[in-house]
Amino acid sequence: MYEKYYGLKRSPFGLSPDPRFFFPTQSHNEALAMLRYGVLERKGIVVITGEVGTGKTMLLQYLLDLLARASVTFAFVANPRLSVTEFLSYVLTDLRLTAAGSTKGEMLSRLNDYLLARSRRKAITAIVVDEAHLLNWELMEEIRLLTNLETFQHKLVQLVLAGQPELDQRLDSPELRQLKQRISFRCQLTPLTFAEMRGYIQSRLEHAGANSDAEAIFPDESIAAIYEFSGGIPRIVNNLCENSLVAGYGKQMPEITAETIREVASDLRLSQVAITSLEDQTGTETEIDIPLVSTGEAMPEPLTQSEPGAAKP
Repeated sequence: MYEKYYGLKRSPFGLSPDPRFFFPTQSHNEALAMLRYGVLERKGIVVITGEVGTGKTMLLQYLLDLLARASVTFAFVANPRLSVTEFLSYVLTDLRLTAAGSTKGEMLSRLNDYLLARSRRKAITAIVVDEAHLLNWELMEEIRLLTNLETFQHKLVQLVLAGQPELDQRLDSPELRQLKQRISFRCQLTPLTFAEMRGYIQSRLEHAGANSDAEAIFPDESIAAIYEFSGGIPRIVNNLCENSLVAGYGKQMPEITAETIREVASDLRLSQVAITSLEDQTGTETEIDIPLVSTGEAMPEPLTQSEPGAAKP
């Protein structure tokens, strides 16, 4: 609706985790490097946590694209509210193995044989679990036991657990101390700084087709207002920007004003976030080390395991 008016080819602030819009901040890049290393070097369990809306699912989607291009076969569990049997059945099905009508023991045996066969070919297999803070205690224990599938050299299956900060709290509990000891890496996503958020908005506009005048759509005072109400949480940033563009289009405004941001924030029932260092952040650019991905590099079209080029069992 508003795209043509603002010179865009597509919506830049959709809430779906499209990896083409991945923006590599220092926090996200460090987490991505750790996750990628943990899987490719067969380190066993890697854990990533972050507050709601900080981009965990986006990061996982980007990671899965990288793993597919590295010929890693994976099962992705988006909703882990499952029993142990349901979880194993889901994993086997995603790995294109037969699970119907099998007992738990049969499924574990089938998974073990599959992993051993892939290991002999030096192929890597991973299980990636999003929303892992929702895992029940029994399933947590089953995940720990999956790390017992190993050779003398490495783990047969690599596990990535992503969730909200409650996942960290559960992993630090005495009941899960055995699982905690088997975690190779733990990383955390943090909200965007002001400088990062400004780059994030600019990057999304450019990936959506904006020309060199993209910065004029959201002037500095509007960027500051977005930060005040979002605290640098990407999902809230997206929601504020999307709604503001719709409002700006309705009023035929060539740029989004800070007043429009505040009106949208009020409609969304958002309160100003307490930010003590906003003045320092607005006055200082943050240099971001990006070892894996350049902000100017367009993300290739996402792969799925059913498409040519994706990892095969």
